Amino acid sequence: MTEDMGSLIYMVVLLVLIASSLLAHRLPIAQMTRMLLSWLLIFAAVFLIFSYRAEFARVWDRVSANLSPRPSVSADGSVHIPKSPDGHFWVTASVNGKPVRFMVDSGATVTSMSAQAAQKAGIDLNGLAFPALVQTANGVIEMRRARIRNFAVETIQREDMAVLVSDALGDTNLLSMNFLSSLNGWRIEGEEMIFNP
Repeated sequence: MTEDMGSLIYMVVLLVLIASSLLAHRLPIAQMTRMLLSWLLIFAAVFLIFSYRAEFARVWDRVSANLSPRPSVSADGSVHIPKSPDGHFWVTASVNGKPVRFMVDSGATVTSMSAQAAQKAGIDLNGLAFPALVQTANGVIEMRRARIRNFAVETIQREDMAVLVSDALGDTNLLSMNFLSSLNGWRIEGEEMIFNP
């Protein structure tokens, strides 16, 4: 018996149990049909959510990022980034004038972008140098070196900043030590990360 066949048998048995319990209560057919359709819709919704859980997770990340507080700039020019519900520090930076969302990663050496985000920000992917093999937390991946003309996090701006570009990053861009070390300082205090320009 295949896994699909087992699932089908399980669903049929479940539907028979629900239908028999409704029949045992001697409910009118119209009311029983409405209840049965309601249960079918509930099971279909649960099945869809389970089947597309990765997509729903990405949607939830986007929604929670929009609901979480935005970075603020203090009088001394320091940028205060609140911790996101996922436990990371996320910031939307301006890359060549285009908004790109980055996760701050002090464990990475060079800021990294997905090929899609780099293309959106106007980085010419065709003219990039030969790929370099880079050791990441997820293993060795192939990345290409590029430069960002203008990079800004709130009021902190950098020009001609090095970046690595790869398709292997998915939709996560990493703001790394080459940016962090260009600051006068950075630290984590409680639930926020602070960049000192």
